Amino acid sequence: MKIYSWNILFRNQELDRAFDFIAETTFDIFCLQEVPEGFLRRLQKLPYFIAYRIEVERIIDGDVHPHYVVILSKYPIAAQGEIPLPDYQELLPLRSRAFIRLMRPFGFAKIRNRRAIYADLRVPSVPRTVRVFNLHLILASPEWRLKEFETAMAERDPSRPTIVCGDFNTIESPHISSINWILGGKPHEAVLYTRERTRMEERFVAHELQNVLRDNVTHPLSRSQLDHILVSHSFSIKSAEVIPDRIGSDHHPVRAEIA
Repeated sequence: MKIYSWNILFRNQELDRAFDFIAETTFDIFCLQEVPEGFLRRLQKLPYFIAYRIEVERIIDGDVHPHYVVILSKYPIAAQGEIPLPDYQELLPLRSRAFIRLMRPFGFAKIRNRRAIYADLRVPSVPRTVRVFNLHLILASPEWRLKEFETAMAERDPSRPTIVCGDFNTIESPHISSINWILGGKPHEAVLYTRERTRMEERFVAHELQNVLRDNVTHPLSRSQLDHILVSHSFSIKSAEVIPDRIGSDHHPVRAEIA
């Protein structure tokens, strides 16, 4: 199975090239985050099974802009569901709200209706359906991200083959870790910048999931592995890579081949 995950960036100015990349790539599963509504309509015309939900609604100048999480699958989708994620907007301190307002030209905005998604796929070579998760964890306090990951994993059956994709926003570099405090975290979450990665990897182990891209940088600005493909131990990892061309996004697409 060839699996891809990519945060395409809702402000992506190269969507035609991004669409060509997806349409011309040979894959079994492709998970996408921050998909604009118009781009979703184009994806629906591809010859794949599709599951999607609103990932977040951004409120900009009074207008609501929905963006989506999408799972494209070569295999039939037996079932699908959404995972509601908490709305932290009212919990943000004054510094966070001021920062969001200041960064509005760069896409920051008030947000609401955050969700993740899962889909159960009928894969011919696997006795049970494979549950695929597509997550986009919040860019804010690391504590909130860990809670969101656990909220999603509460929908997992450990006996079922599992694939977890998405942008986890796990910051692990000192030059940008202050964003954890600015966006609602505690001071030590900015200073102890390796702590979140350590704790997240411990949760992966606890859930018996393999991080196939561990120690890779998938987001140049943060110099961190924000983007993940996790697979249960029922799969063996044949290869994994970060694709060099970001195609208008701030994230690299990532891929893995498993058996």
